[in-house]
Amino acid sequence: MRTATCHCAVRCRHERRVLRRQHLDHLPWWCDLNVLIPLAAGVLLLIGYELEWAGFDVAGTIVLGASLVAGASTFVPGAVRRLLRRKLGVGLLMTIAAVGAVLLGHVGEAAALAFLFSIAEALEDRAMDKARGGLRALLGLMPDTAVVSRLGGEVTIPAHELRVLDHLVVRPGDRIATDGIVISGRSSLDTSAITGESIPVEVGPADAVAAGSINGNGPLQVEATADGTDNSLTTIVKLVEQAHAHKGDRARLADRIAKPLVPAVLIAAALIALFGILVGDTDTWTERALVVLVAASPCALAIAVPVTVISAIGAASRFGLIIKSGEAFERLGSVQLVAFDKTGTLTRNRPTVAEVAVAGPGDRDEVLRVAAALEVHSTHPLASAILAAGASAEPATDVTEHPGDGVTGVLDGLPIRIGNPRWVPAGTLADQLSSMEERGMTVVVAERSGTVLGLIGIRDELKPEAAETIAELKRLHIGSAMLTGDNIRTAHALARQVGITEIRAEQKPADKAVSVSEFQKHRHTAMIGDGINDAPALATADVGIAMGATGSAAAIESADVAFTGTDLRLIPAALLHARRGRRIMTVNIALALGVIVVLFPLALTGVLGLAGVVLVHELAEVVIIANGIRAARHNTTRQAVAR
Repeated sequence: MRTATCHCAVRCRHERRVLRRQHLDHLPWWCDLNVLIPLAAGVLLLIGYELEWAGFDVAGTIVLGASLVAGASTFVPGAVRRLLRRKLGVGLLMTIAAVGAVLLGHVGEAAALAFLFSIAEALEDRAMDKARGGLRALLGLMPDTAVVSRLGGEVTIPAHELRVLDHLVVRPGDRIATDGIVISGRSSLDTSAITGESIPVEVGPADAVAAGSINGNGPLQVEATADGTDNSLTTIVKLVEQAHAHKGDRARLADRIAKPLVPAVLIAAALIALFGILVGDTDTWTERALVVLVAASPCALAIAVPVTVISAIGAASRFGLIIKSGEAFERLGSVQLVAFDKTGTLTRNRPTVAEVAVAGPGDRDEVLRVAAALEVHSTHPLASAILAAGASAEPATDVTEHPGDGVTGVLDGLPIRIGNPRWVPAGTLADQLSSMEERGMTVVVAERSGTVLGLIGIRDELKPEAAETIAELKRLHIGSAMLTGDNIRTAHALARQVGITEIRAEQKPADKAVSVSEFQKHRHTAMIGDGINDAPALATADVGIAMGATGSAAAIESADVAFTGTDLRLIPAALLHARRGRRIMTVNIALALGVIVVLFPLALTGVLGLAGVVLVHELAEVVIIANGIRAARHNTTRQAVAR
């Protein structure tokens, strides 16, 4: 026996070390005192009842007393501490009921109450730990060590010691230990555990890679852009762990009901006991007061929402959906309209020059040379397209950016200007401008010394899943809208291709926020974007969704929800997941209230005694916990993304 006990202790210590290393706190039940103590109380309860039935009343009472002490030790100290801080709780109701039962000579019923309440509390804690453990399990995607290249050769170091600018050597099959940029080598990365996208991503020099990705067949050298303890994956975990601290509408509803219910139950129990004194039947009515105390306790109501929220948010994080709060999760489940930014959200964000129209005697290369001379200073996505297509040119001087309009400067001693057609009129090329825009191009006008040189038509191809996503939203009876800074003709051309009928074009950042506010007057609205110009609209929407791990910091900070991937099919799948979670929360609240409504009259009329009420109450709580954990299922979402 001693050897077996020592072996179990060694196993427990080992498992605690492993769990700490993985940042998990969900111990196996045989090492968890919060479970073992209630189980011991249950065993003693059974032995005590057996002794009483066998006629050993004194021994049975002693064992039942031990069961009561064991069970009560899990909640009485906490109830007392809360009372000293002038806070009431369910534990206080159970403590009063247990003490009252003992004073009335019902030690067995008091022990049963203590056992059932303590085991229900233990199951509740296990459920919450399991849900939180699912969040922290994301950190298991981080390798313990990393190989870095140093002057003296390759060195293996703990992953948490990685620093910015370290050069990582990533062999085939290795997990990448932190965010970085590929500096040599080509391979494919499995990012499914982080982004939810099953298709491997091809990477090469200058491509960004995320912590937790699994390298394919090619060796890579990666320059770290984040420390080992502060990268995109650890940020995801921090955001998700903070989520359950912010309560949603249903959580607040449950709290609003539960908070006044405790003192109300105490008052009701006192009035029932007082009635017994007045009618001269003190024992009967005092006992009923204690039973009512237990029957109307809101322990199930207190757990009805949190376990659902944490389970659902944890599940969402495992397919690349990071929800920053329980409130955001609930709002996500009520969305009736999704407003999409165009560039980088509906489109690939890889614009290319599709057509150049020339005015007068100039040629295509001259138009591109003038545009490139100005755009070489810009970080706008359209600038990269012009630079990729343009002839080499000296950078312009005296360059001034005009946000939302264009750029001016001086080249070869002459003033030059490029910008959108609202700012730089197309002149004689107006017909070509209309034709380009109707074919879905964004058009830039180039001008020198006040004379139009030509038009540059730039096209950013739609994502292949964009039309499928809009169709799926329609099937779910969720509307779609597009907000873009492009002109009306280009916006309508792209919207037709994906099936969006509600379009707001020529929108500046402030305009997008106003449009979202208008949508909100009639429907719960989610806004999806990835750029800094989307930040005001993301903050205004009922739910702001930042799309893609490469989105701007301003967009991610302004959003309530972030997708680590870029697959638009995650949007309807996530909305389905949130809707299901809301339904589970609603059912849980109804069940919790139903238990109180049904048990109260049964307890008041004496139909159910203390043991019966406790048993029904705690069984209902177990059912509610189990129902809440169902929110962790997300197979529907994975199937939606796979289609």
